[in-house]
Amino acid sequence: MQEKIIILDFGSQTTQLIGRRVRELNTYCEIVPYNKFPFGDETIKGVILSGSPFSVNDADSFKPDLSEIRGKYPILGICYGAQYLAYISGGKVEKSDSREYGRAHLTQIKQGAPLFDGISEGSQVWMSHGDSITVLPESFEVVASTEDVEAAAYKIKGEETWAVQFHPEVYHTTDGTRLLSNFLNICHSKRGWSPASFIDSTVEELKSQIGDDKVILALSGGVDSSVTAVLLHRAIGKNLTCVFVNHGLLRKNEFENVLKDYEHLGLNVIGVDAKDRFYKALTGETDPERKRKIIGKGFIEVFDEEAHKLKDIKWLGQGTIYPDVIESLSITGTVIKSHHNVGGLPEKMHLKLVEPLRLLFKDEVRRVGLELGMKETLIKRQPFPGPGLGIRILGDITPEKVEIVQNADDIFIRMLRQYELYDKVWQAGAILLPIRSVGVMGDERTYESTIALRAVTSTDGMTADWAHLPYEFLAKVSNEIINKVQGVNRVVYDISSKPPATIEWE
Repeated sequence: MQEKIIILDFGSQTTQLIGRRVRELNTYCEIVPYNKFPFGDETIKGVILSGSPFSVNDADSFKPDLSEIRGKYPILGICYGAQYLAYISGGKVEKSDSREYGRAHLTQIKQGAPLFDGISEGSQVWMSHGDSITVLPESFEVVASTEDVEAAAYKIKGEETWAVQFHPEVYHTTDGTRLLSNFLNICHSKRGWSPASFIDSTVEELKSQIGDDKVILALSGGVDSSVTAVLLHRAIGKNLTCVFVNHGLLRKNEFENVLKDYEHLGLNVIGVDAKDRFYKALTGETDPERKRKIIGKGFIEVFDEEAHKLKDIKWLGQGTIYPDVIESLSITGTVIKSHHNVGGLPEKMHLKLVEPLRLLFKDEVRRVGLELGMKETLIKRQPFPGPGLGIRILGDITPEKVEIVQNADDIFIRMLRQYELYDKVWQAGAILLPIRSVGVMGDERTYESTIALRAVTSTDGMTADWAHLPYEFLAKVSNEIINKVQGVNRVVYDISSKPPATIEWE
């Protein structure tokens, strides 16, 4: 059985980073809500308590009962997790005179503390909290400090319970990966998780889960659904039927190109051209959430119809990955944006859902795809949203607007490849803005549309920075779009990071 680390999520924006770091250390982990610990799971080797946007002193902060966890498993509390352990044990956590945020350096590391094995005094850490532990309970001992925080790290006597008031998961904590690795040593992790082991265990699980049932899979042409298809095909072979829907919001010529890409995989793929149906359903709709839901509903209806054309379909396969799940509903209950491939299916479909990649990050999906022997050109494709250009056309959607953004996007992506910039960018695309502006073309006044170009760098889609593309390149792209895309007279470039922005505009 696959051993695992459980990460209790208290709502921190960096909880997912903890998971990624642990998996990079070849140890499988699962992130679960702070109050949903999977008692009875014999594969659990240790527990990590995440940070939180709350203070432990807030009346509405998350305060689970940890009495059945402490002492039974090694525990690592991070930031809020550290403060909460102290708080429930009788310590004092108080608002700092000044918010402790940014770089700090470790001092007075206790000799022989295994959590800090190989980490020297002066090592940089990243602080991000408004509270600080001012009084530790008697059974707690300080194992590291910083210039301003005495209890930067501590251990509870008689337990393998450790805690730090900084964030080891973020890049700016220089020895953060070493610290997490040390914690995994404390947990006696065998470090046996890898893309190869994931494939082996997932294929076996799919065989057991699905048996001789038949599956219909939503293909999008992207990495996630493609890897899902190959995994399912390896598990159930001819019992998998893939459906690729043209909702009229794909990239230029993508419907035809994607069908060709799948030929080498040996998959049974049905192409469904439903663009007129989607255009009709989206007529006049401008609200981004409504557009997403209309497109999602349309997908479900199309798959329902295709499933009924086939015999004995019992399952719907989807390429849902972990960032989709996290963004759809945060631990605090705040919807950031809905994803068409998350949240189950209407009962009328009478299909069960299978999502083999649901707990993987995008970079992990790519590694799994390469391990499966899939073509690099398919695996290295940039992410493309399920709702497609429907969320890259701000405002209402018409076939004319779709053509404009398809042509602009095609120029942008083609030139990224031409200038060998495509593989240096996580995701790129063109957005049609719902504004028109005055221009001059051929001595005539124009009043036409604006295209915004978006290109970001990232590793998993949870955070992203705008890509610093060369000015000369952007100038050439802008000139090409304005000259060749009818209806556009202005091009702008988006220089926002995520957070606070998202990668897509809607």
